[in-house]
Formats: sequence, C-alpha cells, structure tokens
Amino acid sequence: MTQLTFSQSSLFLPYRDGQLHLRQLLPSAPNFARTPILMLHGAMSNGRVFYSQSGRGLACFLAKAGFVVYVLDSAGRGQSLPKISRSMNLGQGEVIREQLPLVQQYILDLHKEASEREGKMPPRQVHWCAHSWGGVLMASALARYEALQHSVQSLVTFGSKRTIKVKSFKKWLMVDLFWNRLAPSMAIGQGYLAATKFGFGMDNETKSSLNQCIDWVQSEDWRDHDDGFDYAKAAKLANWPPAWFIAGQNDTVLGHPEDVADMIGECGFKHIKYTVLSKANGFKHDYGHTDMLTHLDANDDHFPQVRDWYLGFELSVLSD
Repeated sequence: MTQLTFSQSSLFLPYRDGQLHLRQLLPSAPNFARTPILMLHGAMSNGRVFYSQSGRGLACFLAKAGFVVYVLDSAGRGQSLPKISRSMNLGQGEVIREQLPLVQQYILDLHKEASEREGKMPPRQVHWCAHSWGGVLMASALARYEALQHSVQSLVTFGSKRTIKVKSFKKWLMVDLFWNRLAPSMAIGQGYLAATKFGFGMDNETKSSLNQCIDWVQSEDWRDHDDGFDYAKAAKLANWPPAWFIAGQNDTVLGHPEDVADMIGECGFKHIKYTVLSKANGFKHDYGHTDMLTHLDANDDHFPQVRDWYLGFELSVLSD
C-alpha cells in the first residue's frame, strides 16, 4: 500500500478549569467521511507513546495510510493543562465519565462539519485504540454508556489488563513493592506521583488516579470509586463493538498475555480477536509492554495488520 504524507497539529478542548490536548494527525488528502481513530495512553504516560514529530509511531503509520487519527492526553498529562500538581484531585473516573465522552462527541461534531462542507455523509462512529491502562479506561466507558457502545466502531488494545494475577519476582518488584507500596508513599510526600522526576514513566499521576488504579489491579471488584457504578455487571450486559486485544510475549508483568486474556473473559466480548506478538506466532520479535508500539520493526511487522483491521470495516460496509 502506498504511504501518504501527513501532517499533525494540536487541538485544545476546554475542560473544567483547563484544557485537554488532542493531537490530530491528517493524511495529505484527509477524508473526514472516513471513520476516525481515537487513541488513549496508559498510566504514567501520555499520547506520545503513539506518535512523534519525526513520524514514528502507530498514529503516524495510520495517518500515512490515509486515516484521520486523534491522540488524547488525559487531564494533566502531555500538553493538557493544567499540569498535574499537588492540588489536582482528578482520578480515573473523570477520564471514564467525562473526558472520553467529551472527546468522542467533539470528534464526531468535527467530522460532521467537515464532511457536510464536502457534500459527504459524516461518520457516525469512531474507532478506539489504547495502550495498557488506557484500554481499561476505554472498556469502562464503553461498559457504562450505551451511547458509546453505538458510536464506537471497534476497540483495539495493546497490553491492556484489568488485574495483574501473574506471579514472579519481577511482578513483586514492579507491582507489589513499587506500585502498590512505594508509589503511594511518594505521592503523599509530593502530593502526586512525580514519575518523570525519578525516571519511572513518560508522565506523572495524581494521587487519586494512582490509588484507584492500584485498587482495581489487585481486586476482583470493578466499581467506580466515586459513585459505586458496577462496571463488571454492566460489562456482561454491554453491546460491545468488535475488539482486538494484543499482548506481547515479552510483556511479563504490565500486560502479561494471561492477564490480557483474563480481561477479555471478564468483559465478555462477543466479537473478539486475541494476538500475542511473538516469534512463535510469526512476528519478528517477542515484544514487550512499550516496544510493541515503539520498536523500529513494528512498521513492517504488526502495524500493517492493525491498518488492515481498520480497512476491513470499510470493506464490510461497501459489501453490505
């Protein structure tokens, strides 16, 4: 397939007392009637896991292939303002209940206006794509809101798990010791988890988001910490879009293939594809938690399969 040139720019949406940053990646001749793609990062991260100024990353790859792509920095992360500080008390519930629905409607409205100017039918749906904990937040929003179940065409996740049940020394070190014990203590002193200061991740975490994530990771109880909404119960009743969960063979803790598979079972997806990126399955590497998105070989390895996943939805519409 011919790779097109693309451009990228920043959009800002008013949100509470600040703004959310949305990176927009446009093909050289964007078709706003085509179903767009929204991407969400995980914990201690931001949208840059999907794109770079130099043109690397899954978002850039898909924009070159002709898709309009949006990458969200959740509140306080990346270029979203204000930045995470001691006074910020937003948790993961605000991403689920407020930020994802807000951005979803913004994208649909933007494409509606652009498509109608060109005399085309606007898209009614958006593809969702996430890395790590972003997949849990997206799945939670989908389980909770019937409107999103209708307006999201598909869900693709990389290394997403709702709980971590795998047992190993590395898991004890990274999760039981650091994430569950040391990180909350550090957050109490700083007022938030200053992950970038200590080189732990791409971005920082609020105390609320950190504590809520810890609770979900080690608990069978999947409930909203603010209003008690039962996501586990809602997931079993949800009209899920087609989903593709991707795990890395060398992702031994943060997105272990067994834990990724557990999330698939917990959600109860009806139309599901599950792939482990490993040499044994024909891929170039046994990929890890982050390099499944950042490895230089990804462009020629599994990224084309992701592109074909999205193209498949367009072909199915044309064949109807």
